[in-house]
Amino acid sequence: MRAIAKQAEAERDRRAKIIHAEAEFQASQTLVNAAKILSSVPAAMQLRYLQTLAEIGAEQNSTIVFPMPIDIIKPFLDLFDKSGKPVGANGADRAPLMKDIVPLNA
Repeated sequence: MRAIAKQAEAERDRRAKIIHAEAEFQASQTLVNAAKILSSVPAAMQLRYLQTLAEIGAEQNSTIVFPMPIDIIKPFLDLFDKSGKPVGANGADRAPLMKDIVPLNA
């Protein structure tokens, strides 16, 4: 009797593993399809990213770390490197003095 019970349990485990594997395969196919759609429309990825941030932000007591793409930051880093001097917090050290400004109608 125990042998029959063990055999039945093994059969249930086998079926469960098959069902799980099929579900994983379907999930991976769905992810591939989603990736193809998102890659075909550049704005779609940005919208999905913003939607994810909105979902995270809807939860209470959540902190969102907003990563900044390096291609957006790079021009500012290049400006900083070219100047060779530190930039003030508000950029005041780069602002022209009023005496240096030439009026447009002069």
